[in-house]
Amino acid sequence: MMRIKKRLIALIGVLAVLSGCAAQKPIEKADYSKLRAANPHSVLVVPVVSRSVDVDAPDYFLSTIARPLAERGFYVFPINLVKRVMEDDGLGDADMVHGSDTHKLASMFGADSVLYVTIERWDSKYMVLSTVTTVELTYSLKSGSSGEELWKKTEHVAYDPSANSQNGFLGKLIAAAIEKAKPNYLPLAQQANNKAIYQAGQGLPAGPYDALYQKDQEQF
Repeated sequence: MMRIKKRLIALIGVLAVLSGCAAQKPIEKADYSKLRAANPHSVLVVPVVSRSVDVDAPDYFLSTIARPLAERGFYVFPINLVKRVMEDDGLGDADMVHGSDTHKLASMFGADSVLYVTIERWDSKYMVLSTVTTVELTYSLKSGSSGEELWKKTEHVAYDPSANSQNGFLGKLIAAAIEKAKPNYLPLAQQANNKAIYQAGQGLPAGPYDALYQKDQEQF
């Protein structure tokens, strides 16, 4: 009996070690060689391509992206100014902008890099006792000189007000109806931006105007 107990204890110990190793498995780093070689100091955010039926989605999203990029240490060209200049130059259509030559777009403003964002999802789905609001975004940063892609990331964020609700059937029903009537996409877009930009090993390394510039190689 004692021998069996010792074997069980040993087995439990091995399983604990293995599970600990699995939990501490590091996130696989993205390839930053092209991004570090290009070393962009400035980012031009161009009009957003949207696959959503919400016509306001692109403008709402654009109101959320400049701050996290600037806080990451990059100079971000004023979003509204960029949009207005492009419209004046006949580049008011986002699909047309995304299909244009990256170098030419960057040259219009003297930008080191161009950020293209596609809204894959920006919707709210009602399912009787829950309403799930979803934002999914694809980011692509390209070199302003060569047009080569330097970094790419897709983020998916969802919110269900009934997920943590303890208000019973009626409470969940009311919460779902309120979310369906007026979904709040901005916090989800902000979460997606922060995850995309700051996630260690997958986001953007600190830019030249950040104190961690060229000091965060272990994380990125």
